Amino acid sequence: MGAFFILYPLSFTLWPLPATPYFRMILRLFRPSDLETLWEIDQACFPPGISYSQEELAGFIAQRGSRTWVAEEGGSIMGFLIASRQPRGRRAGHIVTIDVVEVTRLRGVGTELMDAAEHWAREEGLQLIYLETAEDNLAAQRFYAGRGYRKLRKIEDYYRHGLAAWVMVKEL
Repeated sequence: MGAFFILYPLSFTLWPLPATPYFRMILRLFRPSDLETLWEIDQACFPPGISYSQEELAGFIAQRGSRTWVAEEGGSIMGFLIASRQPRGRRAGHIVTIDVVEVTRLRGVGTELMDAAEHWAREEGLQLIYLETAEDNLAAQRFYAGRGYRKLRKIEDYYRHGLAAWVMVKEL
């Protein structure tokens, strides 16, 4: 049976197109030269009151027991994740923030970053990992739930301007 194509006015694209990789992403650890870009991404990803100052980001990154992964493609940063190990013998990891550049969302960047953080937490011998997400960020809540996180409790007035957050947790 022969192939057929539907022609649309002014359209020269024939489907199916050959399968080619859409992008080649790499994960790497944070470099000090990344800080400005990570801060700019955080400012774009979150509104004032939820986004962090550059000093706050630098503090989280430098905190003892923390790890920061950067996703990049062709030298451009697509997203990042900061995680920390809780002090004083607690066997818990904390996802401080995960930020993905808007135009690169739905391409697996967040999944790869979360995979790296969860793998690290297991290697560190942690029993659970948790995060906070704004109560109105339903897309993030669905993403985390799909990864096995469950809502543990709601914290009223967690963010500036009185917005509540859900603490979501995953056993490792």
